[in-house]
Amino acid sequence: MSGEHGTRAQLIRLALGPDGSIAPDLFAKAPGRGAWIGVSGAELTKAQEKGKLAGLLRRAFKTDKIDIIDDLSGRIDRGLEKAFLDRLGLEARAGHLILGAEKIDSASRSGQVRLLLHAADASADGSGKRDQAWRVGEDAEGTGKGGLKLPVDRDALSGALGRSNAVHVALIDQKAADRVMHHLGRWLNFKGCSNAPLDSAASVADVRGHISDVSAID
Repeated sequence: MSGEHGTRAQLIRLALGPDGSIAPDLFAKAPGRGAWIGVSGAELTKAQEKGKLAGLLRRAFKTDKIDIIDDLSGRIDRGLEKAFLDRLGLEARAGHLILGAEKIDSASRSGQVRLLLHAADASADGSGKRDQAWRVGEDAEGTGKGGLKLPVDRDALSGALGRSNAVHVALIDQKAADRVMHHLGRWLNFKGCSNAPLDSAASVADVRGHISDVSAID
């Protein structure tokens, strides 16, 4: 862990309760003091298991009264997943995304698609066809550009969107795509996914490996 700092958009806040409890504060709204961390879930679990996280937090908060919840990494992961799916649902209700292979391909070829997402269990053939249509519309043939494969399957996507068999999702509004990428980028980075975005219009950066366990206290 390097001790370098990252932007707040890249980090996860841990809130300190009055009883010394430490819990995730994913939307940074909990009152009181908090610590900002920027590591993957696997790194966080390892630090917690070895007692390193507790030691860092005790020193950072200048108190011995620290009680970290069990499965902190899992709690954060599930919270980030919910935040992403909730945001996707909101954009669907606002009319900012389209579903269905034919509709997505048509919108992609006409240059309307700003962000393309594939369920974890989408077929390689189906994803490849959607990606190809997107490249045509973006005049990016031969670049290998494609949609992002999500860590959730079609059932989770369908539940979030209130639709049946949602396998591919296309965002057709840039601001909506930015909002979705803010949540998705944080989640993919925390999961340590290889397809985590290095950058996005929502200022989601690759934070793995260059931010300390506890980068700031507020």
